[in-house]
Amino acid sequence: MPELVIIANRQFQVTFDWDDIPLLPIVVPKTESQARKRLSSGPDSGRESSRLSAEQGNNLARRHYQKGQLLLIREKWYWRWWEYFIKDGQLRRRRPQEFLGTKKDYPTRRLALRAMAERIATINSLSYRPRPTATFSQFGTQWEATVLGQLKASTAQNYRIHLRKHLNPFFGPYQLKDIQPELVQRFVASLTASPKTVRNIVVTLQSLWRSATAWGYVMHDIFRGLVYPKTQRAQRFFFSVEDVQKIVGAAREPHRTFYGLLAETGLRVGELCGLTVDDIDLERRLLVVRQSAWRGKLVGPKTANSVRVVHLSPQCIEHLRGFLRSWHPNNNRLLFATKNGTPWDANMQRKRRFRSLLKALNIQVPKGNGFHAFRHANAVLMDRLNLPMKVRQQRLGHGDPSVTLGIYTHVVGQDSLDAASQLGRIVWGKTLEIVDANGRRTKTA
Repeated sequence: MPELVIIANRQFQVTFDWDDIPLLPIVVPKTESQARKRLSSGPDSGRESSRLSAEQGNNLARRHYQKGQLLLIREKWYWRWWEYFIKDGQLRRRRPQEFLGTKKDYPTRRLALRAMAERIATINSLSYRPRPTATFSQFGTQWEATVLGQLKASTAQNYRIHLRKHLNPFFGPYQLKDIQPELVQRFVASLTASPKTVRNIVVTLQSLWRSATAWGYVMHDIFRGLVYPKTQRAQRFFFSVEDVQKIVGAAREPHRTFYGLLAETGLRVGELCGLTVDDIDLERRLLVVRQSAWRGKLVGPKTANSVRVVHLSPQCIEHLRGFLRSWHPNNNRLLFATKNGTPWDANMQRKRRFRSLLKALNIQVPKGNGFHAFRHANAVLMDRLNLPMKVRQQRLGHGDPSVTLGIYTHVVGQDSLDAASQLGRIVWGKTLEIVDANGRRTKTA
């Protein structure tokens, strides 16, 4: 028997004889499970597995390939599978069961297995990752605290109302992963609000669902194939020319100027409440819309198109010159401000002043209508004057209705000035009226 020589270092050698080495029996595992059991029975195997789970966390992919379990219970197919999820920062595992279909849907077991394979393919995918879990109400609370504060105040308020009044009562106890298109359709069908309100509520749900998708709670689309209630086009209420002239003629300052500007410019009432004296250029006959007011607070414009320049008529300019002589300065330099220097609250003005004026003038206004009727009246007047569509859009601050109008139709500066002049003659009268600091009115040709 030859000798085995091991060189430990260059200084000395150690020699062994093969006959001195004892032979140990080698046991070969018969199955793969036995091999895994033996490998996992080492002294450090448990700690190593725990350490890997803690380190991998959210990045842990599926543990193993699975085929799922198919069950037939009372002529209904159910399927079960193992899935990982994250709760309280810990990786956990559960075995949910879900309805697959009836015996009528899948007459044979083979068809049911094919349907189950399609659903379990996502879990077996290499891109599968465990997801955090939460009920709708739990996530809604988190979403309200972290997202709504970043939105415009009026938008956030509407979202909160929709969440608490409609969404939480219906979806609250459901896990986010269990909310499916059918459930959303049932929710839409259960709402008794107007079609427009229903769409607004769904917009709130869409905003919440986008956050849930971005944060890794869900992956599926619950709005696919959603059918909304049919919208019935109702005739929008607007003031007639006679109504506008009555209102502007009967109102007292500063409300007369307020109503007259609403009628001539077509501004949203919040935009007018947020207007400052610095936004008005008397020499160039224009005003600039930069901000808005909501419930007595200054906020940003409604849309990007809301920031705009609106030309004013000569009659309106002369009226504003007289109005500004009696204007009381305030910290925000607002054109219409309270005694405390805060913007007018449109709802309060409508309830306290405008309703009583309309009642005195015997002008009937449908419930729910108010200052917005001036904006619709302005749009109707511009339509009757056959003004270019682009001029109407620019003055009202609307988005482009089509690519054609947005690209190939252009506003000519003189067109806008002519439009302002024609509107001024209708709203303020053919003669110029000047109001001095004492409130006396003098008419000039």
